[in-house]
Amino acid sequence: MRDFKDLKIAVAGTGYVGLSLSVLLAQHNQVMAVDIVQAKVDMINNHKSPIQDDYIEKYLAEKELNLTATLDAKAAYSDADFVVIAAPTNVYSTNRIDVA
Repeated sequence: MRDFKDLKIAVAGTGYVGLSLSVLLAQHNQVMAVDIVQAKVDMINNHKSPIQDDYIEKYLAEKELNLTATLDAKAAYSDADFVVIAAPTNVYSTNRIDVA
């Protein structure tokens, strides 16, 4: 049976859901957060959050995380034990979320 400590996890997307999961998982695992926006990748690698969230900002700044952001999806996914896909959530102009 495989020991599930120190997994290599790739997370596709660094929006609210993807970045939240990346930060939480990176406390005990090696996480590669994949995005298509260089500025977001750079911010995460510099321990800054590209989204406004008190906990994510605090964890990136203060916690020891095994988290790297990248544009290279192929490299991140090919070596991962698990891949998490954090797809965008549609939000209407009324701020209602489309969960259909």
